[in-house]
Formats: sequence, structure tokens, C-alpha cells
Amino acid sequence: MVPAAIPFHDSGGWILRPLGITLQVPALLLTALICGPRSAMLAAVAYLSVGLFQLPVFYEGGGISYVLDPGFGYLAGFVPAAWVSGRLARQPGMGDPLPLAAAAAAGLVVMHLTGLVNLLLGGLAGRWGGALLPLVLSYTLALAPQLLLCCAIGVLAWMLRRLLLMDA
Repeated sequence: MVPAAIPFHDSGGWILRPLGITLQVPALLLTALICGPRSAMLAAVAYLSVGLFQLPVFYEGGGISYVLDPGFGYLAGFVPAAWVSGRLARQPGMGDPLPLAAAAAAGLVVMHLTGLVNLLLGGLAGRWGGALLPLVLSYTLALAPQLLLCCAIGVLAWMLRRLLLMDA
């Protein structure tokens, strides 16, 4: 997987500093902002299907055993996140980068809420042992860099929508 990075200036010049996340989520949100809710949901379902049937497209591979992974709730959250972001992007007044970034952020929040529900239900069922709090913290810390990327997604979606001559 390709890690997301941000340019950073230090004493030796400009370098790319990794953000600790991949570009899967931004790609999904960008698809939703440009293609709309139906196409983005179909893309999310196709991605989940391909990953669950042994093709290594998820962060740590693939396979049906991913359903038992603590992070699967976040993957399952791709579907409602795609719908929310895509639906918001089709509303009037979405012709600027800021509202598009907000639509991406709304989808991101939906995805994280879905993942947190999965973590909490798994914790109640005893699936994670005593590691519920560390799991919640580790997944929640990924939210900040992903929110940062929502700004870039909004700008990129705005440019691509204008390039494709889409109505705002």
C-alpha cells in the first residue's frame, strides 16, 4: 500500500514525512465527491469483496479472516461513508473546495463511528481481550491525519469536478 505523506521542511531541505495512514480512505472519499453516492458505494462494496476473497488489497493483506480483525469495522464503514460523502457532494452549493472538504470529513466521521461501534461491540463480546482502550486510541489517532487529507481531497475534487465540467 502507498502511505500518505506531507512535505516538510527541515535543515536539509524539503522531505516527505509519512502520515502513518494509507491512501485507501482518501481515494474512497474522492470517488464519492466526484462520482456520487451510488458509484462510490459500488466501489466500496467491490473493494470489500475483492479484499475478502483473498486478494491482498487491505492494509495487511486480505481474506475472509479480516472480518474478525478489529479494523474490519472501519473497512465496513467505507460503504456508509461513501454514501454520506457522495450524497453531500450532490447538494446545491458544493462548488467550492471548503464544502467538498466538509463532505469528505463527514464521510470520514461516519467511517470512524462505524469502526468504533465494531470495536465496542467486539470489546463487549470479549474478542479483543483487555486491549479495547489501546485499540480505540490507536484507531482514533489516525483520524487527525485523515482529516488533514480531507482538505486536499476537497481541493482535488473541486479541480476534477471543474475539469470534468460537472455542475456544482
